[in-house]
Amino acid sequence: MTQTSTTPIIEVRGLGKNFVVKRTVFGRPLASVGAVDAVTLKLMPGETLAIVGESGCGKSTLGRLLMRLIKPSAGEVLIDGQDVTNISHSAMREQRRHVQLIFQDPYASLNPRMTIAQTIAEPLMLHNIVPANQRAKRVAELLEMVGLRPETANRYPHEFSGGQRQRVVIARALASEPKAIICDEAVSALDVSIQAQVLNLLKDLQKRLGLAFVFISHDLGVVKHIADRVAVMYLGKVVEMGTADDIFAAPRHPYTRALLSAIPVAAPPSHQRAKAARLHGDLPSPLSPPEGCRLHTRCPYARPECKSVDMKLDVEANGHANTCAFWRELPAQDAAEIAREPRNPKLEKLFAAFEAMAAKAANRPAQTVAGG
Repeated sequence: MTQTSTTPIIEVRGLGKNFVVKRTVFGRPLASVGAVDAVTLKLMPGETLAIVGESGCGKSTLGRLLMRLIKPSAGEVLIDGQDVTNISHSAMREQRRHVQLIFQDPYASLNPRMTIAQTIAEPLMLHNIVPANQRAKRVAELLEMVGLRPETANRYPHEFSGGQRQRVVIARALASEPKAIICDEAVSALDVSIQAQVLNLLKDLQKRLGLAFVFISHDLGVVKHIADRVAVMYLGKVVEMGTADDIFAAPRHPYTRALLSAIPVAAPPSHQRAKAARLHGDLPSPLSPPEGCRLHTRCPYARPECKSVDMKLDVEANGHANTCAFWRELPAQDAAEIAREPRNPKLEKLFAAFEAMAAKAANRPAQTVAGG
């Protein structure tokens, strides 16, 4: 991570979003889902903040709130210190130049009737970044930056593989010269080998351009390789936040321990799996989340007090925070066993291989990424 400023690129304070799912015959709200509840966090220049959790925890909704693709029900979103919660659409368009979004499905993100050149040139035109007679040159530069040949610019999305389409989406995001990119499950639809290529590309772009990333994912095995800090979400709330090293080596919250223990490993020792943290039952309905600690209905360490204790982040001196009121009294062995488990060895080997290839090719011109 390379930080160049102490001012956050993105900061949210008490951010919340409720979706009305049922109304009366007169149109008044009758039932709503609290997709995001009182989230507060910061994204600093040059860092990667991962947001992780189960499907339905609110992490993708949070990503859209950061760009104000949906309007929050409560709280504030600040981009470069400016509150964008209630600004006009035209003012927000200018702010979106500085924060871009990469979606999970690259094919759905691209207009099938537009060539790659037209797709990448669109933000150059909308934000008037370069004159019209220089756009083709800039498109070629962006394609080379993401590892694609400039001559592919006149092709259509269906002529590319999934990994290549994701590279096109990244090139389009870079076109507006952003300070931060929100990656919403950006590699989850790709094969493991292609995941490693795209993640190494993102890390390389971060070093070269000083980008910051919000990396939204359910895969902690991937997050381990790219994140500087991690925020863990459960039923709309952030339940733990800290550096990636602290989260993986010494998770505090029972939910984080359960997520770590669920990472697939090849032939895990039986004693490790037996002692790893496990959650009971199903995810509660977001329409009526449990009172007190929202995890208490599934937590293996739940106490009667958990039904009424307020979920507030307990911040330690090193900045590590979590909402479990009794985390200091939880069995330390569980965390130690989880921390020792190997995480996706195939992905680790691919990372090492691609990093070695990148080092050798550092002074060579960009090449076409075949099949990826």
